[in-house]
Amino acid sequence: MKIYTKTGDKGLTSLIGGTRVPKYHLRIESYGTIDELNSYIGLIRCQQLGAHEINILKEIQDRLFTIGAELAADPERSRKKLPDLHVEDIALLEQEMDRMNESLPDLTHFILPGGNSTVSFCHVARCICRRAERLTVHLAAESQVNENILIYLNRLSDYLFVLARKVNYSAGEPENIWIPRM
Repeated sequence: MKIYTKTGDKGLTSLIGGTRVPKYHLRIESYGTIDELNSYIGLIRCQQLGAHEINILKEIQDRLFTIGAELAADPERSRKKLPDLHVEDIALLEQEMDRMNESLPDLTHFILPGGNSTVSFCHVARCICRRAERLTVHLAAESQVNENILIYLNRLSDYLFVLARKVNYSAGEPENIWIPRM
């Protein structure tokens, strides 16, 4: 199988279901940003983390592929059976945040991104996740989108923030708090 098809050379691509759309279509922007996020999650997985965190991040990557498949399908035309997102996937993120927060100091200030490379990668992924969420919310205003996707992306950005705090705390680094200049 060749990886190049030449069918996108004129700036169009196909959704699952066969509908051809421009590559700047909001649906393409949505799942393309999910793909970008997934790549950053892969970068975080390559860092010095515990086995538990690496396994959770692998699970998140799998769920992001599920989200990408759902977003890549034309809700009007696709009849293909696709994997779907479950409320348990959202609950896992919430449970993981609760588990990490047990060992973290109370959050009393806004946190500036940074600390070490892994913490910074978590913050970049969080920002990409927020962009994916904004695009997907926009898409949902125009087309059918599984509500669990919107909830999952919202929780995932929170998870990435808490993960950044946890990684920073585990490294013994002080939080990079924002003290507004008055």
